[in-house]
Amino acid sequence: MFAELKGKVAVVTGGGAGIGLACAARLAEAGVAVGVADIDSAAADQAAADLTSQGHRCVAIVTDVSKAKEVEKLFQITNEAFGPINIAVNNAGVGAPLTPLGDTEEEDFDRVMAVNLKGVWLCMRAALRHMAPQKSGSIINMASALSTTTFPGSGLYTASKHGVAGLTRSAAVEYGESGIRINAICPGFISTPLLHSTVTEEAAKSMAARHPMNRLGTPAEIADAVTYLASDASSFVTGSLFSIDGGWTAT
Repeated sequence: MFAELKGKVAVVTGGGAGIGLACAARLAEAGVAVGVADIDSAAADQAAADLTSQGHRCVAIVTDVSKAKEVEKLFQITNEAFGPINIAVNNAGVGAPLTPLGDTEEEDFDRVMAVNLKGVWLCMRAALRHMAPQKSGSIINMASALSTTTFPGSGLYTASKHGVAGLTRSAAVEYGESGIRINAICPGFISTPLLHSTVTEEAAKSMAARHPMNRLGTPAEIADAVTYLASDASSFVTGSLFSIDGGWTAT
């Protein structure tokens, strides 16, 4: 399945763990060479080492996606290692305190927007510049169910992910005739080691209950959607927000 992906080259940010690692692994299994980017050098190195040991082509690049020079270096290193970049999975992100907007701190606003919104923009910009000469490519941004809905206390995170949705749609319209497709995935709550290390079991159950399917999603379910959007199977898909949220935003 998705045999046409063999030999392609991808950048995956936040690729050291969770959803990003699942995306990097799924693409690598399809024959894609992957630049695994993460701000956590140990996580990036381990992810790349594990995938390389399985016979895949991977390189680890420590990257702070909120820094333009580091993003440019990420794409340059991946290009030099494997060739022209065909796929960009802009997954890196951070959480935000669950706080009413009137009680939020400026430093939290700046941190969340720097990674979740500016970081996606910087990675999109770099990807577009690399893909333009070949007149093809697929950019997949990691948005959120909170790109289309919200709940009390989530204002900062919701704003950042609404922004990702806006960037995705705008870029898709601007580059529609270029051969470059830009889409976003909007996950609900996903079962990752980070989630389970930062919330109680009771809180995880409450998160699951937001979904009509009454469970958390899995990183593999997101990675499968990323692989579809990276492939020719989605050749007429651009500007879409793919909800993978167990029915949350249908309620």
